[in-house]
Amino acid sequence: MDKNPSKEELERNLKPSGTYLDTLSDFANLLGTIKQAEDAAKELLDETSSAADANKKSSRSTITDESDNDNDNVKNSESHQTKNDESEVENEEPLPTLEEMLEKLDALVGLDIIKQNVKSLINYVKVRKLREDEQLPNPPLSLHMVFMGNPGTGKTTVARILSELYRAIGVLSKGQLVEVDRSGLVAGFVGQTAIKTSEVITSALGGILFIDEAYSLAPDVGSGNDFGRESIETLLKMMEDHRDDLIVIVAGYSEPMERFIGSNPGLESRFNRYFMFEDYNSEQLYEIFSSMCAKSEYVLTEDAVGFAQDYFRFIYESRDDNFGNARHVRNYFENIVAVHSDRVSPQEQHTREDLTTVTLEDMQKASVA
Repeated sequence: MDKNPSKEELERNLKPSGTYLDTLSDFANLLGTIKQAEDAAKELLDETSSAADANKKSSRSTITDESDNDNDNVKNSESHQTKNDESEVENEEPLPTLEEMLEKLDALVGLDIIKQNVKSLINYVKVRKLREDEQLPNPPLSLHMVFMGNPGTGKTTVARILSELYRAIGVLSKGQLVEVDRSGLVAGFVGQTAIKTSEVITSALGGILFIDEAYSLAPDVGSGNDFGRESIETLLKMMEDHRDDLIVIVAGYSEPMERFIGSNPGLESRFNRYFMFEDYNSEQLYEIFSSMCAKSEYVLTEDAVGFAQDYFRFIYESRDDNFGNARHVRNYFENIVAVHSDRVSPQEQHTREDLTTVTLEDMQKASVA
């Protein structure tokens, strides 16, 4: 037996069988499937990467846009606030000057002695400040005042002008005027009056506290306990504690005010400037009335002017302790406006002359209203 196989046997032995061929075919198919899977996976990966990049760009764009919007909002808000601040500054009226307030004082009807006293006091304070600048000594100064006179003589008006004058020359830091009477200072329970008075005085710091009918704080000198005395004691203490930035003006009828100041040694020592407000005479009362008419653009007929002059002469000569001075004039003017309106309103047609003309009949009806 030939041990060496022939060529045919070798070829026959090396030739794959059917099962082997099937296996190779399946393997080839498998390789193809794997290749497709790899290609698909690569394609999917590429698409996914592209989408991720797009999302990142979009996200960055959105963030940038939002950031820009936020910045724009902040800028707009800041711009809006700046405009509001500028608007507030523009709308804020400048404080009146010393010269303007002196002109306002001079424009008041009558009160010649009061005007002279106020101007003298202002000059004294101005020179006092000049001496301070030169480091020269000054005697103690008290600017607390007593205003005495009947109602309607301009006490509150002068106090308001004084507050602005003192602010203008640097005596007061704010220059506000706080008006109050007994009801605004005195409480109805023990221990509450001091608190109430302190709160009012605190609100007046930097300006003037004007106490009208101040004598009502001590109605019965030497009699029993009264809450008004507690208010006075609180007032005196705070006047001392805040003497550099508070001025107190007490006002009322002449005789009751004299008794009031004499009721307490502390009041006598702190209030040493007295201003006497005289009643307006008939010519001054008519001048006040004419000013009210002109301000509201009312024109009196010739016979109405004559009646008005006679009317104010009569009420001045027949005045008593309850005479209201300028208050009476204002009440009379308001009556005239009401009577005029009743006359003109029913008319179907109204001219400018109808709306502004005050007749003798209007004046007569108003005098008895």
